[in-house]
Amino acid sequence: MLDCFKAIYTTCIITIRTAQGYYSLNTPNIIDDRQSLLSIQGESPDRGVLVEMAGLENIKTITVVGAGTMGHGIAEVAAIAGYNVYLVDIKQEFLDNAVEKIKWSLKKLYEKGVVREPVETVLSRIKTVVNLNPDGSYTEEFAKVLKETDFMIEAIIERLDIKQKLFAFADEHAPEHAILATNTSSLPITEIAAATKRPEKVVGMHFFNPPPLMPLVEVIKGEKTSDETVEITVALSKKFGKQPVVVKKDVPGFIVNRILGRFINTACNLVAKGKATIEEVDATVKYVLGLPMGIFELSDYSGIDVFYYVFQAMAERGFKTTPCPLLKEKFEKKEFGMKTGKGFYTYPAPGKYARPNIPKDLAGKVDPVLLLAPAVNEAAWLLENDVATKEDIDKAVKLGLGWPKGVLEFADEYGIDKIVEALKKLKEELGLEEMEPQPLLLKMVEEGKLGRKTGKGFYEYGEVEEIKKKNLVIRIEKPIAWIVLNRPKRLNALSPELLKELGEALDELEDNNDVRVVILKGEGRAFSAGADVTAFAGVTPMDIAKFSRRFQELTLKMQFYTKPIIAALHGYVLGGGLEIAMSTDIRIAAEGTMFGQPEINLGFIPGAGGTQRLPRLVGRGQAKLLIFSGDMIPADEALRIGLVEKVVPPERLEQEARALALKLAEKPPLALMAAKYAVEYGLESNIWAGLSLEAHLFGLLFSTEDVIEGVTAFLEKRKPKFKGR
Repeated sequence: MLDCFKAIYTTCIITIRTAQGYYSLNTPNIIDDRQSLLSIQGESPDRGVLVEMAGLENIKTITVVGAGTMGHGIAEVAAIAGYNVYLVDIKQEFLDNAVEKIKWSLKKLYEKGVVREPVETVLSRIKTVVNLNPDGSYTEEFAKVLKETDFMIEAIIERLDIKQKLFAFADEHAPEHAILATNTSSLPITEIAAATKRPEKVVGMHFFNPPPLMPLVEVIKGEKTSDETVEITVALSKKFGKQPVVVKKDVPGFIVNRILGRFINTACNLVAKGKATIEEVDATVKYVLGLPMGIFELSDYSGIDVFYYVFQAMAERGFKTTPCPLLKEKFEKKEFGMKTGKGFYTYPAPGKYARPNIPKDLAGKVDPVLLLAPAVNEAAWLLENDVATKEDIDKAVKLGLGWPKGVLEFADEYGIDKIVEALKKLKEELGLEEMEPQPLLLKMVEEGKLGRKTGKGFYEYGEVEEIKKKNLVIRIEKPIAWIVLNRPKRLNALSPELLKELGEALDELEDNNDVRVVILKGEGRAFSAGADVTAFAGVTPMDIAKFSRRFQELTLKMQFYTKPIIAALHGYVLGGGLEIAMSTDIRIAAEGTMFGQPEINLGFIPGAGGTQRLPRLVGRGQAKLLIFSGDMIPADEALRIGLVEKVVPPERLEQEARALALKLAEKPPLALMAAKYAVEYGLESNIWAGLSLEAHLFGLLFSTEDVIEGVTAFLEKRKPKFKGR
């Protein structure tokens, strides 16, 4: 077992499990000690491990050419990792400015405990060198530096001719074993390598900005790059404290920029064609998909000119795309975003960032699948053409773009069939030929590999279990479950038998540890039109009172259920159907859904909690109006008064409910239950009792394993895995 806690570049702790117990070794170099560890455990290291170890042993001095934003950041990372670094640029003033920025960054990292060595110690490993003479030729000092170089990382201007000139000079002066890497984000590794006599030792090593903070490195293999060079570069990336992904073929844009290009360009074209507004797109991206920035917000922040140049370079090298006219328009007006004070949004002053106003109530006005589908299609192309593995594609998106899920994980969540439908719609309505669904996606749909809802998509989730009862269907898609009211011919009218089955189903799912969240929906044209009055022919008032009490017990069970319950509502939600819906935790309604408590029209009143829960949700006056009049209200009115939490187009109801359920399923189960109880019991008592309950639950949670996992994951900057313990 290998336990390496690296709070960047500090001593590594290796724990060895033997028959006699556990032994720990403090080691300064994890790669060297992997060989020792394997020997102790009686294992033979594989070729990759041997190549990494041998390759890293040869790397003592790293030369970074280019002291701009990326270059000085890469130099800082290399110095923190313990390497001797030459930082090279065309003027000393550029180098002096870069060193000052490195010093500032190191100071911040040291104050936060990320860097353990004193700032001056790290800085002492960086030496600056001017590499150009006034006539444009390279200096002798630069040639001497290259002779000492074991690994060069180029981070200069994105011009192929200038890069080729540099690599030809480096090839001439660097030792035979030296690897020459380029940080290019858009130019072909193969064409850069063509300027050298060692193309097998030329590789892409694409860092993300800012290098000291961003964990991702794309390692790109040119046509002639050797496997050994790739393996050593991957190992060096890890030594830098980064998480590398391997791009196995030299394609324009590699992984991240290809996917980002589709994402930005499609959103831009949707706005250009009048299908959405900038704010609607960004609100959906931020508040529905959960991305850190809206698409247009990100474009402004990073620089519209940057994206324009990158996408243009990709298109020139075979990346098929229909350029968005809005992007070109902004570029030609020199409205580059934050840096110029205006882009898609307006800023206080050039270079001064202020978050744009993106109203949350616009979230969902654009179908998130329309925005995601082109990115998924591109990821499918990468996978189908063996450019990268699905794991590396998703890692690149999460680490390089800050997405909460990988693009293929999103696809599985929303459904591969929905992705294909969205692509066809984009092709037809926007005239974008590049939206033709990839053969891989079409094949997956044909084979029924639709994602989570079928148990298998890009990833496997286990068999989907479906249990059919007389009046219900229970569908288990771990870690969520659906309960479907299944009397469509009667608009899912509630009979005593159906209610009994519903109660039993809830009990079964509550005891199922694989289920974290329950979704309740109706089959056919309605969620539920209310109680089935035909089932009560010939009953006495006492029978009805018993029925009411049992119905109330069911709604109380739902209200105080130990797991979140989401109601996905459509068609009619009337009478007892509304009373069931109000007992759930979160209600999502399809546009056009009608809500009401029409009992008064038949001579009686709501009997399963309607007179109590409705005023708690919408207020006394609104509740009386609905109950006294027996009138129905549409979904948008229900949203306005607080009867539902969200209204979505009918075709998106299921995907929105599933997305929310999966999001909640990632949270700690015990904390969810505690939060639910604190709210529900608190509202049914007084504030003093509620606060007391909250304090006790708050303290109790600190004794759980989930809290330890949550805090540890936060400190380690990873996604927590809660177990409900």
